[in-house]
Amino acid sequence: MRLTNSGLELEEVIKKAMQDCVITNSEYEEIMKMANKDGMIDEHERSLLGQLQAMLGNGTLKRVKG
Repeated sequence: MRLTNSGLELEEVIKKAMQDCVITNSEYEEIMKMANKDGMIDEHERSLLGQLQAMLGNGTLKRVKG
């Protein structure tokens, strides 16, 4: 998998959101905007988003208002 600048930026935003095991709706929206910023979700970004969704799905990361 080739790491891209947009993927690395997305990774940083996701890591920030994960630090307290909670992600706000605004953080989630920011992540989605970043992933779609260049009009294409590459393999690296797809992997990161999949991990994010898995953490939300299994309760590791909770989504809250904000």
